[in-house]
Amino acid sequence: MSGYTIIDVDTHVTEPPDLWTARAPASFRDRVPRIEEKDDGSLGWVIAGESLLANPGLTATAGVGTLKNPPKTYEEMHPGAYDAKKRLEYMDGLGIWSMVMYPNVGGFGAQEFLKLGDADLMLRCVQIYNDWQSEWAEADSRRLLPITSVPFWDVDATVAEVRRCAEMGHRGILFSGAPQSLGQPFLGDPQWNPIWETAVELDLPISFHIGSGDFGVEELRAKSAVYGQMAAFTSLAVDVFLQNGMYLSDLIMSGVLNRYPDIKFVSVESGIGWIPFALEAMDYQFHDNQVRDENPAFELLPSEYFARNIFACYWFEQIAPRRLIDKVGADRIMFETDFPHPTSLFGDEVLRRIDNGLADCEDSVRRKILWENARDLYRVEEPTADDEAKRLVAH
Repeated sequence: MSGYTIIDVDTHVTEPPDLWTARAPASFRDRVPRIEEKDDGSLGWVIAGESLLANPGLTATAGVGTLKNPPKTYEEMHPGAYDAKKRLEYMDGLGIWSMVMYPNVGGFGAQEFLKLGDADLMLRCVQIYNDWQSEWAEADSRRLLPITSVPFWDVDATVAEVRRCAEMGHRGILFSGAPQSLGQPFLGDPQWNPIWETAVELDLPISFHIGSGDFGVEELRAKSAVYGQMAAFTSLAVDVFLQNGMYLSDLIMSGVLNRYPDIKFVSVESGIGWIPFALEAMDYQFHDNQVRDENPAFELLPSEYFARNIFACYWFEQIAPRRLIDKVGADRIMFETDFPHPTSLFGDEVLRRIDNGLADCEDSVRRKILWENARDLYRVEEPTADDEAKRLVAH
């Protein structure tokens, strides 16, 4: 039996302080995202002169801090947050073969780059990030799997960037689940068709990571003043999980899945417990509102489109894996840790949560959720006998 039993489909890499300043052309260098030191000695990312809510330490608390007390410097972080070789060592200790990687600074849908207000600069920042992510993955490109951030505000540039990054080995496309909240057309607008067509052609899944629309930072700040910071953050965290339900409802009713029956979408970091209710509600409304009378192109029920085209990920949940797998579909569920974010599973907790949540599952179902679904979706190369032997020596 393999010592590697997990493919982790949602993690983040803490960007280095000079990611953009060291790579940008001289004409852009004074306007790209940068790290600045605060009065208390902590670090903070600045984009277009605006401090972001999430400084580097807040995106890398796993094993070393909390939201209330995050690491102030890179040296205080778990080294696997930013060092690829240390990440691989951490993965080996837990039997995680591969990790799918998402960004922090540019936003979970690359929407933070809109603040720059210059199309050429925005595109260059996306390209710099994707190049760096590809280089970071070279520590073992079979195991560290980049997802392409895109300049979604420019469809032609997005298609070109997806093709460029696919050549570099990227395994998926990061896209906003609510482009209309960012001044763009709804998902069903024909403007996006070239992106969907490219995804199908290259067999790349499209990720809706939580918080990929308008993240609601100003509302969070205002709510924090009334509720307290941690209570407001808890409210926001659950809000963004449920927002992905809205993204998927919109996607299913947009007609995109009718037009592209082979397209694949992934709801990232949003959990699975809400899915049975959302699908039952959509099916009920679909029948009640006689959607097919208005649009015969809907050949399937909403729940059937989900079963054909959409995947979802879970990490902390214990009730849903025990009771709802058959309602979501074992072929549609994958596992994540969200390392090294504040809400992530870390260390021994990863295996405890898996073992307790999947305790009643047959081995075949467990393997689908932890391995096979992700292996097939992201075209993951399996470990070799040499990989297994090296892990045994190290651990």
